[in-house]
Formats: sequence, structure tokens, C-alpha cells
Amino acid sequence: MFLPVIMAGGSGTRLWPLSRQLYPKQFLPLTGERTMLQETVARLEGMDARAPLLLCNEEHRFIVAEQLRQMGQEEASILLEPIGRNTAPAIALAALFATQAGDDPVLLVLAADHLVKDTPRFHAAVQAATSLAEAGHLVTFGIVPDRAETGYGYIRRGDAIKGGEGFAVASFEEKPDAETAERYLAGGEHFWNSGMFMFRASRYLQELERFRPDILEACRAAMAATRADLEFVRVDAKAFKACPSESIDYAVMEKTEAAAMIPFDAGWSDIGSWSALWEVWPRDAEDNALRGDVIAVSSQRNLVHSDHKLVALLGVEDLVVIETKDAVLVAHRDAVQDVKQVVDRIKRDGRGEHLNHRQVYRPWGHYDSIDFGDRHQVKRITVKPGAKLSVQMHHHRAEHWVVVRGTAKVHRDDEIIMLSENQSTYIPLGAVHALENPGKIDLEMIEVQSGSYLGEDDIVRLEDRYGRLGT
Repeated sequence: MFLPVIMAGGSGTRLWPLSRQLYPKQFLPLTGERTMLQETVARLEGMDARAPLLLCNEEHRFIVAEQLRQMGQEEASILLEPIGRNTAPAIALAALFATQAGDDPVLLVLAADHLVKDTPRFHAAVQAATSLAEAGHLVTFGIVPDRAETGYGYIRRGDAIKGGEGFAVASFEEKPDAETAERYLAGGEHFWNSGMFMFRASRYLQELERFRPDILEACRAAMAATRADLEFVRVDAKAFKACPSESIDYAVMEKTEAAAMIPFDAGWSDIGSWSALWEVWPRDAEDNALRGDVIAVSSQRNLVHSDHKLVALLGVEDLVVIETKDAVLVAHRDAVQDVKQVVDRIKRDGRGEHLNHRQVYRPWGHYDSIDFGDRHQVKRITVKPGAKLSVQMHHHRAEHWVVVRGTAKVHRDDEIIMLSENQSTYIPLGAVHALENPGKIDLEMIEVQSGSYLGEDDIVRLEDRYGRLGT
């Protein structure tokens, strides 16, 4: 039995505007009805695996918990990284967590945002890697290349491992130029570096101590002061921030003599760009990959995603068009690797479209900012059954609440008010208040804010069941 370790951190920008800093691609349903994280967990079904251990950023913790709850994975452990420090420290935290009770499991390290089309082949590769990991190897999975790709690092295989299905690793190679990539493809000895690994927890810690004892020391200090917070495990922030940032490839895999590789041919993709999605989405007779309300006339080889509006294409080729509530991206498919330049411009201009979608998810539900101006904002708020927003107050705004569906229990200073459909109340500036859904169905309401400042940092939380106190 092995322990799946799922890396769910990161806030990639390459799939903007669908992927945002506070809601990145691993939490989006990019290749099916389930999110990428949920697909990664579902891929483990039928294997001799423990409940998974997930590592994620603190700002994503409630999204991870909710998506696991939807899958019935309440037994999963969630380890919070206070700051990103790359894969070598993150995996060290997982290995230390897995061994703290005296156990020493084999770890299967997966990224939460990878696509694997052929689950039976995935299972077979993991089974082959397990025997190597149990024998003391640090196993990586090498993707059998189907094109001369310049966007991935490569692994050059060495000799076959006696008694196993894998190979020794001869070398790790950086991302090549086009000519070198063609040579790699023709030679048959080079594989894409997938970023998936399998090894016994203690074996990884041994090699990390050998090659990067500074990383291990910082991670041990961070794990020495963990604390439980709801269903999460928090490591010591100060100790972890002092840890060097390094990938597992540079820290361990390129240095160890115990590296092994299992060839992996299961329809893998890291979904690293809109062009990668065009490769894996179903396409029509004109090679268009279309999602949502889309009409394509005399148009070929386009990728279009529409969330809310009709998108019509006429006489265009090789475009990417992504429509969301608050942003539209139009790009040539050959230019989508440069989406980060757009995101950087948004940041420089002081805008917020890189951070979150108009619809924002919270542990109690979600809200959608449907209208706003200089001194007003209108939100559509949905509160899950039994959930309660924090006890809070505002210095700069007042609020009107109108119940559209369900029942609201309103705490306002010393009052408790019950509201049903079509009833409303007023929250004056400075009033201590809270909103709760005591019912069995979602509470839906409209909130109208008015005041001199309407930012989310005007919320002063006095009491919160989700541990979010202060502003």
C-alpha cells in the first residue's frame, strides 16, 4: 500500500483568464465534469492506496477541502504551505508528515493539474514503480514523447534495471532547442520529465539530507511546530519561510545514484497552455475545439471557451478565444505561451482580474459581484445549508440584504432577525453583524453595498468558525 501525495499548490497564469491566482487551473474542470484535482484523486480508485495527502497554499485550503468533500474524501489529510518553496521542500514536508508516527510508506508524488487519459496504463506504471521504490530507488516517470517538444525537460534513460521494468537514469536534460528536440525524438532514449515520482519516504529524506541538508533542516523545524486547524495541518510559517526554494530535480534527482525511470505512455499532458488544451479537447470537422455557446462559420483550428455569452467566429483560423464574466482573451494559438505578459500588465495597472473571478468562492458558499460603481456594489450571495459568515463589521460601508431564496438568520448588534423570501434588512455602517443559513437548501440573497470604500479589506472579523480573524 502506498501513500499518494498530491501537490495542489501553485497559481499558474498560462491559462488566464480561466485560471486565476486565487482559483488556478487545478481547481477547474478543464477536461471533463470534474476538476483537475478531482480527476487526479479519482485516478487512484482501484489501487492499493491510502487516503491521499494533499499539499496546498493556505489561500486555497477551503477550495481543496470542498472539492475533496464532494468526492467523499473526508479522510484525506491537507498540509498547508505558508509560502511556496518549490517541490523539494514540499515533498520533504510530506515525507516528514508521513513518517512522524513511526511509519515509512512508499510515496507516490503527483501534480494536481496533470491530465492522464489512460487510467489502466497509469495503474500499470505505478505498480512497476512500486517494486523499484520498495527496493530503494527514487523513481521518476518518463513520458514517451510523441513530438519534438521544446517546452519540457527530458530524461535520458540508462541501462535496464535487473529484475525490474525500469531503467537507470543516465541524465536529466534542460528544455532543448528545436534541433536538439528532434534529435531526442529520433534517438528513442529521451523521455519528457513528467514531475511524477515514487519512493519510500525515508529514502527521499536520506538523499535530501545527503545533498541539501539545509532544506531538510528547515523542513524539520517547520514540522516540529505543526498545529491542527479544522481539517488542515499548519506548519510553522517562520521556519518554512527560511527554507531555500528548490525543485526536487535540482536538489535530489540529478545528484542521486539511485534514480530510476519508468517509461509512461498513458496520454499524459501537463495542460500548460491553451494550445495544449486544443490538443486534448474534442474537435469538430474543421478542427475547432469549442466549449459553451459558440458558432463557428468558415473557421478552422480554433479553441473557444464561452462561459456566459454567445461567441461567433467568422473566417478566422488558429485563434484562442476565452470568454469569462469579467475578461475576454483573444490570441493566436502560436502566441499563447506569452499570456503571462498580459497578466503582468494587469498587475502593473493595479487591476484585479489576475487574482480572482467575478464569482468568488468562500468556505461558506460564494458571491458574484454583478454591478459596481464608485460608491456602490451589488453582490449575489449564496450560503450553503448550515453555514455562517463571520461575525464582522465595516468602517466605510452600509449594506442592504434581500432574500431571494431560502431562509436567513441575521445577527445585527444585539438583534436576531429571521428573513424568508422577498424580505430584507439593513446593516448600518459600524454595526456588528453576521449572516447564517439555518435551512436545508441554499440561501440566495442580493446584497447592495454603499459607502466611501467597498474593498474586501474593510471586513473586520470578530469571530469566525473558519479561522479567518482580523481584516
